Amino acid sequence: MIIRQIQKEDNAKIKMIIQDSLASLGLAIPGTAYFDPQLNELYQYYNHVKHANYWVAVSDGEVVGGIGIAPFNEHEQICELQKLYLNPHVQGLGYAKKLMETALSFASKYYTSCYLETQHELKNACMLYEKFGFTLLHEPIAGSDHSAMDAWYLKDLR
Repeated sequence: MIIRQIQKEDNAKIKMIIQDSLASLGLAIPGTAYFDPQLNELYQYYNHVKHANYWVAVSDGEVVGGIGIAPFNEHEQICELQKLYLNPHVQGLGYAKKLMETALSFASKYYTSCYLETQHELKNACMLYEKFGFTLLHEPIAGSDHSAMDAWYLKDLR
């Protein structure tokens, strides 16, 4: 397994992984990452936003997943963990853990807290976030674009 920064040629593969994952869960709906405007150009988006980055996981030369960090509330030094998705054939093999470690290490250099949004029904994802020290919130932090999410987490990075 290799974790590296996204490259321009990874855009289509990551978009497919994200949209296929959401569609398989019945979440190809407005208010999810499925319709994010930057989804076609993740490389360009993350490389033009200050203190943001996106990493991909590569197995046998194939991009099999990814994760991003981007500013959420710069005034309060909160970033957002974004777009953690994996191909089904590598789920449960430690890729999500490695991606989380990479993203949170980066985030801790620029932010004091990390926010994320997900769905309660994604139990494995919620368990992963809780293992990494994220705390479930009662409501989203103002400024979210993902209205279809029903679970919000925050982690202190200090």
